[in-house]
Amino acid sequence: MHTRQVRPKLPKRRPIKPGIPACYLLQTEKSEVDGNSAVRRWTFGERDKSRTTKTILMIGETGTGKTTLINTMVNFMLGVGWEDIVWFQIMEEDKKKSQAESQTSAITVYELFLETSSSCLRIIDTPGYGDTSSKEFDEHIAANLEVLFSSEDGIHEIDVVGLVVKSTQNRLTEFQSYILNAILSVFGKDIKNNIAVFITHSDGLPAANVITSLKEAGVPCAKDTGGEPLHFMFNNRQTDSREENFKSAWDLGQNSMKSFLSFLQDIDVKQLRMTQGVLRERKRLEACVYNLQDAIKMEELKQKEVQQTQSALEENRKKLEKNEDFTYEIEKAYKAKVPIQPSWWKISKEATCCTICEENCHYPGCWLVKDLSWCSVMKDNRCTVCTGKCPVSAHVKENMIYVPKTQKVTGTSETLKRQCQDLEKYKEDLQKQLNESIVKKADLLEQAYQCIVNLEEIALKGGSTIIHLDFLIEKMKETGDNDKVQKLEELNKDIQPSKKKRLARWAVL
Repeated sequence: MHTRQVRPKLPKRRPIKPGIPACYLLQTEKSEVDGNSAVRRWTFGERDKSRTTKTILMIGETGTGKTTLINTMVNFMLGVGWEDIVWFQIMEEDKKKSQAESQTSAITVYELFLETSSSCLRIIDTPGYGDTSSKEFDEHIAANLEVLFSSEDGIHEIDVVGLVVKSTQNRLTEFQSYILNAILSVFGKDIKNNIAVFITHSDGLPAANVITSLKEAGVPCAKDTGGEPLHFMFNNRQTDSREENFKSAWDLGQNSMKSFLSFLQDIDVKQLRMTQGVLRERKRLEACVYNLQDAIKMEELKQKEVQQTQSALEENRKKLEKNEDFTYEIEKAYKAKVPIQPSWWKISKEATCCTICEENCHYPGCWLVKDLSWCSVMKDNRCTVCTGKCPVSAHVKENMIYVPKTQKVTGTSETLKRQCQDLEKYKEDLQKQLNESIVKKADLLEQAYQCIVNLEEIALKGGSTIIHLDFLIEKMKETGDNDKVQKLEELNKDIQPSKKKRLARWAVL
């Protein structure tokens, strides 16, 4: 890739701000990936498949200057120099929007195809994250990236993942670390050495505080020759003025772009097959753990029902022997099918459920699919989640889910007599039911644990997206398997504070 371009004629542009420099908006051809309005493609120039296209995916907190950085890359590729009195934007910045308003889960792919360059540039702009993020962000971003990486007309390889941070970033907050890890968790481990850091609002001095904060947070990325996180510095003041005292800021960006493009030229492109596998496993894991959580609750309710029956039997044993009348009360476990309760943060109001097992195979986060066989929990036309691993045909998608419940049932002496004509055998049967339920619960826990281990093996960042870890840790403790409890607690300890803050934020909202 050339490090300097000759600016071509640009007939497709619209003036957006007069002055020195005058700002123009590039006129791009807009389209959607796989017909999804939340995954957009904006293309400038004529696509030429014979030329190499370098792909960069940008990640950054709201307010870091990610938009300005993307436009800086575009202007460098266009050949805009200090002596020119123009500045081009591939997207228009709306500075009137608040941080909350600018939050969107939409992903935009900016493509720059220039006749004067032997290589083309593609920049994937992901939503900015920040303290106003909600659970909707977590769910939307992973789903939209899956659309982008899995669709036939999407993106199937990446050269660099760019992490954008401000030069004033002395440390990552717990919440910032959580969101950052949530984004990185969609990638496979093979992408680690393709992650570079872009430091914005820089004065050109060493960014020791930023580098230290990234190292302390354990952010995976490529390393420079000194073993430090590979980084490139930018000032973000390219549109302010062309006066001489702004020249150093311009030069900083130019030199950083030359260094970055040299790195981009040498780095090995990464196919996204492993990342696609991570995205699939993420969805299956989430669906599996939700399903197992309900199944474990159901087994506990069954155990309680058996224990209450045992207690009623013991308490009324003498009355049974004397044929006396009596009543007793137990809580009988059953599954109820109920409507999905509306909630502002839920992005999917439907669930894929098995009509044979009566289980929620994919809920929440089950996206619109044209055919249930395309649902992410299906493989080879069978469900990977429900107990019976039933065929697709046994499943329905609707706004109803199964919920474990209990109802109080009053039994009589006649009922108990019919059930236990052979008293000792009935007691043995009850104990057998209880033992089987205990074994099944342990098996369900093991399945959930293995799901988590499998994801950890391939995901760049796995722990931050694991749901219901508190629930699984509590239940695993009951089994006495301390090694597995320790593993789950290790995954949980780094994300727990931010999870609590995030849940508290949603509760207020």
